[in-house]
Amino acid sequence: MPSFWPWSWDRGRSALAVGRGLARRRLSELAEWSIARWTRLPGIGPARAASLIAAFELGRRAVAHPLAAPVIRGPEDVVAQVRDLARARREHFVVLLLNARHEVQGKETVSIGSLNASIVHPREVFLPAIQNSAASLVLVHNHPSGDPEPSEEDVSITRRLIEVGELVGIAVLDHVIVAARGSVSFRTRRLLGDRPRGGLGGS
Repeated sequence: MPSFWPWSWDRGRSALAVGRGLARRRLSELAEWSIARWTRLPGIGPARAASLIAAFELGRRAVAHPLAAPVIRGPEDVVAQVRDLARARREHFVVLLLNARHEVQGKETVSIGSLNASIVHPREVFLPAIQNSAASLVLVHNHPSGDPEPSEEDVSITRRLIEVGELVGIAVLDHVIVAARGSVSFRTRRLLGDRPRGGLGGS
């Protein structure tokens, strides 16, 4: 009998035979069964039948109303996606992949470095964006030192990635540094250069 059944079957009942019979039926058919139909099976009483019907109903609702993808409207939304990085002991470079509505379609860790640095190559940043047909992306990395202030190297790498993004048609909307003592948005600090990048708050 499949392991997902949340109960023990009565002794003397052929649970294996019942399970094999159910496995041959379509889920859409089982989802329409009434309590009376379920209770015709060995070992299933009204309470178990009601539990099954409720489980199918929850599944139906989940398909009809899937959870909305998080939307990035500003730096605070970015930080909410990477809270675990603030106190990480090694530097991580993460890319949030966004669609045209700035909904998060994926989160990729493209580099894990040492205590104070991570090496980032444009190919590693943009490959997952291209593979997932992202419209834009947000760069994120942490400072294990606890100080979120960007270094000159952080600014230089960011502007290089912005240039690559323009070449491949994927906009870099922001770069957010997170650390134990707070976070810094390049967009808010106006560190992204002179090129216009619309859509996010804090510009």
